[in-house]
Amino acid sequence: MGTDRAMETGVLRPEEWDEWWDQLVRAFGDGPTSAEERELDKSLTEFERSLAVRDGDAIVGTAGAFSFRMTVPGGDLVPAAGVTMVSVAATHRRRGVLTSMMRRQLDDVRALGEPLAVLTASEPAIYGRFGYGAATFQLDAEIDTSRVKPSVPAGTDDVRLRYAKPADVLAECEAVYAALVPLRPGMLARQPGWERAGLLDPESEREGASALQCVVAERDGEVTGYARFRTKLGWGPGGHDGTVTLDELGALDPVTDAALWRFLFGIDLMTTLTVRGRPLDDAWQYLVSDIRRCRPRLRDSCYVRLVDVGTALAARTYQAPVDVVFEVEDAFCPWNAGRWRLTGDTKGASCGRTTDPADLSLSVRELGAAYLGGVSLLSLAAAGRVRELRRGALTEASVAFGSPMAPWLPHGF
Repeated sequence: MGTDRAMETGVLRPEEWDEWWDQLVRAFGDGPTSAEERELDKSLTEFERSLAVRDGDAIVGTAGAFSFRMTVPGGDLVPAAGVTMVSVAATHRRRGVLTSMMRRQLDDVRALGEPLAVLTASEPAIYGRFGYGAATFQLDAEIDTSRVKPSVPAGTDDVRLRYAKPADVLAECEAVYAALVPLRPGMLARQPGWERAGLLDPESEREGASALQCVVAERDGEVTGYARFRTKLGWGPGGHDGTVTLDELGALDPVTDAALWRFLFGIDLMTTLTVRGRPLDDAWQYLVSDIRRCRPRLRDSCYVRLVDVGTALAARTYQAPVDVVFEVEDAFCPWNAGRWRLTGDTKGASCGRTTDPADLSLSVRELGAAYLGGVSLLSLAAAGRVRELRRGALTEASVAFGSPMAPWLPHGF
């Protein structure tokens, strides 16, 4: 069913922000947000990219986008719309509200010349029909540090660690993050103001844990890494039973990385290290004495939508030479549908329209999933999502699309 005539999708007006935000919070079932978080979210809102669906005087749908740049294979930063704050009032479900916002939003993204739209999904089943594919995954773990120990490489003892107030070393930590951005697909360059998000620490959301803590790592007087975390002391029949929860960790070299992990494993009175949202190839997995007692778990993270197939595929490099014609299906953004010839290697790529016979057939959703190099076209084909029309084309393209490092999105939005 289409959107009711009485409902209107339009750009959010600044004076509507509080109502718009309250609708979003209610839709996600959250309680009151802290004044600090609310102020930051309002300051980061790009009003010209935020949509509100109105039913009379009431806002019943919300959606927004941030103007980001995302690292793609090869290290270049590509403009990407960070889709966020999507909600529909429970009173207005199945009335076309979401579809109207997605339609308006993707048309706007295209008009701005951004070849990619990316999001993290509260409900993954929703976004596939709009062309988004799961492109990055994250690693969570609950590590029993009373029984699991890391074995660190030579040189780790040369790393100096020191406690610091998170706000006092924000610039140094942001410099580490910025240095890591071009090294791994899926990372977002930090836009001005977003560095404050890493310092949010309302007491109402700590659930009994400590205030946010920070340790910085130094080599030869230079900051080469940092870890932000919380601790929560607990006691059981056997004595202390505390938990360390890692919030963020960045390191510029293997020994700094190992030093920070060894520190987290060894904090006094703590027996569990909770890890969330780490890259699939995170090095700590190969330092630990017993991976089973770390209870690793896989979870979907970033969903990618190619808004302009030709520009997006030409914006990245390919780890092996590739010359392949895709037959692309894209019902929601029909300007992408049809045949595209991709030619590329480690130095660059070109992609344009062609009338040549297709080698592979797939939807834009599969292209989005494979785009950052973390999801194999071969795996998608095994699931029936990609069809090989020229023998050998699937393996050729699958190898070329891969990435030496697992793509990762550590930047929330």
